[in-house]
Amino acid sequence: MSADQAILFALFGAVFGLLLWGRIRYDLVAFSALIVAVLLGVVPTDEAFSGFGHPATMVVALVLVVSAGLVRSGVVYMITRTLIDASRPLARHIAIMGGVGALLSAFMNNVAALALLMPVDIQTARKAGRPVALSLMPLSFATILGGMVTLIGTPPNIIIAAIREDALGAPFAMFDFAPVGGLTALAGLAFVALVGWRLIPAPQRAAREPAAAIADYIAELVVPEGSELIGKRLSELDELAAKNDVQIIGLVRGGKRRYGTQRNTRLEAGDALVIEASPEALDEFRAATRLDFAEEKRKEALKAEGAGVALVEAVVPEGARIAGKTAQSVGLGWRRRTVLLGISRQGRTIRTRVRNTVIEPGDILLLLTPEETRDDVVEWLGCLPLAARDLAVTDPSKAWAAIGIFAAAVAAASFGLVYLPVALGAVVALYALLRIVPLGELYNQIEWPVVVLLGSMIPLGAALEASGGTELVARSLVWLTEGWPAWAVLTVLMLVTMTLSDVLNNTATTIVAAPVGIDMARALGVSPDPFLMAVAIAASCAFLTPIGHKNNTLILGPGGYRFGDYWRMGLPLEIVVVAVSIPAILVFWPL
Repeated sequence: MSADQAILFALFGAVFGLLLWGRIRYDLVAFSALIVAVLLGVVPTDEAFSGFGHPATMVVALVLVVSAGLVRSGVVYMITRTLIDASRPLARHIAIMGGVGALLSAFMNNVAALALLMPVDIQTARKAGRPVALSLMPLSFATILGGMVTLIGTPPNIIIAAIREDALGAPFAMFDFAPVGGLTALAGLAFVALVGWRLIPAPQRAAREPAAAIADYIAELVVPEGSELIGKRLSELDELAAKNDVQIIGLVRGGKRRYGTQRNTRLEAGDALVIEASPEALDEFRAATRLDFAEEKRKEALKAEGAGVALVEAVVPEGARIAGKTAQSVGLGWRRRTVLLGISRQGRTIRTRVRNTVIEPGDILLLLTPEETRDDVVEWLGCLPLAARDLAVTDPSKAWAAIGIFAAAVAAASFGLVYLPVALGAVVALYALLRIVPLGELYNQIEWPVVVLLGSMIPLGAALEASGGTELVARSLVWLTEGWPAWAVLTVLMLVTMTLSDVLNNTATTIVAAPVGIDMARALGVSPDPFLMAVAIAASCAFLTPIGHKNNTLILGPGGYRFGDYWRMGLPLEIVVVAVSIPAILVFWPL
């Protein structure tokens, strides 16, 4: 073992020890290890920050922005309304979401499949009132498992097919991976849905949740001209309102609040429904019904702002400009181009129109304001902003544009027409140009600690490979298994490949492990196909760490996970994968 190899193995050991300890944040640990490696000369200075421009890092950052675009355009609401029921038991929800994710991953890049379904899972968890950590990791693992079924599902399968063509004269075909990969994926999905999620530790923090609970807001939504709701009775919206956690408590017509609930009144253009709901539920109900946040004049004033609009929550203290006044009397609309959407007033009923309600100290206001002046508006009102949380204004009119752009990019990448990071970059650029994701929020969607973690670990993994560290592991493996039966050698190859894949990315692991597998098969005098298939399965199954697969890295921030949370479900899942795939390989790809 050379000095460089010894230093790198020691650094990896220290990094994983500190990450599992969990007292120091993962991005600081990884970045510190990278700097130490550069100072010790095991990572070349000119390669020190190459990981931050690596395709894997870019994919993780871009996918988070794409996911935000799918939420902002209402695509996620469309999927949740048709596919997901928040009242389902968690195990059944995981089985359905995991099954859909695995099926998508078989025919599209598994990162893209997770990008589509991750916000759906987050929304469902919010509506069900459970921690998203319990379902997001199972979804990530399911999309990884689904990628093993076809040639195009995951990069290791494509690499294995190319290596087989070079070594044996013919590549694996599209569905050659399906018998073994399909059985392994089904077993893995069953484990994840029935047992695996129960092994996830209780979340230490709820990802992207407000620090304190806030009462629902009283708000108004306007029936626009040409709405499908015109002529319907108000009571006909009860089922949809209940599904979206919204309560319809009244009706405004002709600028006046009508007495009673008006359940049998037929809706007309310009009517305003009085709603009691959280900001998220209010926005989801508005997207489902195509109602408007404001009357036509105020809506047009907001549309005139170039940077988009934002939802802001603010507390009214004593002495605030708006305290003791109404939104209309202070000129909130014409002075600041801002709409008062709702008022949260603990334990007290609001019986007047929202914009005509006298604001009291202690009220919490829900404001629809131009993105570029959001802080100025809150300061002008004399209010105190609440701790920021992800309140988005959904624009359903852009849903099909968002779907079309994303689908075209995924198709182009799946057929090899465009490199995946470039395809995702094009999606982000178009989402920004079309204001599906406002420019002011573009960079806020990226989990920067995750980017630092990945950008720091990639050069370390590359240095381990360049120093011959991975080759040393391979040679040791050949020496260790000399004289063993073929099935035992196959098992050891899978275990070592899985371990490498948890440290390196799966592409590098496949490139290292596949030639070793061929050499082992030749030494034993058996077919190399089962060994190549074992490498393909094992390289894809990186479940022990958040850096082994891009999907695991993607969920680290949104799920609120710690580095050491992954192995709790990942280790038994890897055991299930080995236990199922080894017999399946021996049946479908005999030695």
